[in-house]
Amino acid sequence: QVQVVESGGGLVQAGGSLRLSCAASGRIFSINVMGWYRQAPGKQRELVATLASDGSTNYADSVKGRFTISRDNAKNAVYLQMNSLKPEDTAVYYCKATVKLNIMSAINAYWGQGTQVTVSS
Repeated sequence: QVQVVESGGGLVQAGGSLRLSCAASGRIFSINVMGWYRQAPGKQRELVATLASDGSTNYADSVKGRFTISRDNAKNAVYLQMNSLKPEDTAVYYCKATVKLNIMSAINAYWGQGTQVTVSS
């Protein structure tokens, strides 16, 4: 099985910064894409940023220029540096890893439990 664990959430004032970390472990042959999603109360889960194994990135328009995603392939880890945080960034942030368990397997998605980010005004 594959486990995905996030850390680094917390409470910060508007304009502040936080860094989220996520690590995948278990029976992993390869990881295709790792990324961050968030869900605010009463809203659907939305993409924040993704980083593929080829280095390509994708950011939500609302976080471009403020958030930076990075990856450590040796550690099966992904990070999200969040700067200039706004109250509207408040949400539970989830990490997702798309993984192959062996060379013949399909790609499956695994999610972490989420970490709360709260930005006060």
